[in-house]
Amino acid sequence: MAGQMFTVRDVLYMYTDARTAYDRFVGIGSNPEQARNAVALLVWLDQCNVPAIQHLPGLSPTAVSLVAAEANSVLDCLRRPEPVVPAIPLISALCHDGDVDPRFFAFHQDLVVRGVADILDGVGSLIFDDHLNKMLRRYQTGLVGNPPELMATYSCLPVAVPEDCRSMFITFSRGAPIDREEIFDYFRQKWGDCVVRVLMEKTAGGSQPMYGRIIFRSEAFVQLVLNGERLVKVTIRHRQIWLRKYVPRPAATENQN
Repeated sequence: MAGQMFTVRDVLYMYTDARTAYDRFVGIGSNPEQARNAVALLVWLDQCNVPAIQHLPGLSPTAVSLVAAEANSVLDCLRRPEPVVPAIPLISALCHDGDVDPRFFAFHQDLVVRGVADILDGVGSLIFDDHLNKMLRRYQTGLVGNPPELMATYSCLPVAVPEDCRSMFITFSRGAPIDREEIFDYFRQKWGDCVVRVLMEKTAGGSQPMYGRIIFRSEAFVQLVLNGERLVKVTIRHRQIWLRKYVPRPAATENQN
């Protein structure tokens, strides 16, 4: 879409299949965040000439459930410390030529994550906006004229969000110290340049920090780390850290550097 001018309505029309896939995933009981991540993955694959998402509208609920499970198996492998090849027989079959090599997801995690994150940060802001999609349906049925929100020019530039919204709170196991550089390097080696910085608890007398904070370059990385879960465990060199969404505290209680 670079170099061309599109309205919000135009973009919503372009991604009708994506919105339909999201509604179907949620309709079968998928966690909304998992559904968003799964659709973003399928949109990215579609841009890579893997058109599985185009077949979602005509699939049975059972088949939709299988596609959701396979997409989530890909998203799960992106979080594993070691390469894991996901099983995606139905997604491969929907591409007709069967030209989807599951090993690609295991050994090119950085490319996949950056591609999915770009979708979440970009057109995903429209695809998953319930208000805009409801307004589009009203427009299509003639209930409203030309709503300014739909006629507005679409900007492909991601909306900047505060650090707090793209941060995760980290806790460590006592007796298993880990350096901020190890956390930074873990994500950089797996997902590329996705971390801004890592903050650790201020301690005295050489005591081990018990918590910290990791700030990502975009909120999409937080969504991909959690993928619908409240708390996730990551293993770095045989030591576990626990990550959850960062919830800001009053400034007086902050104790990190």
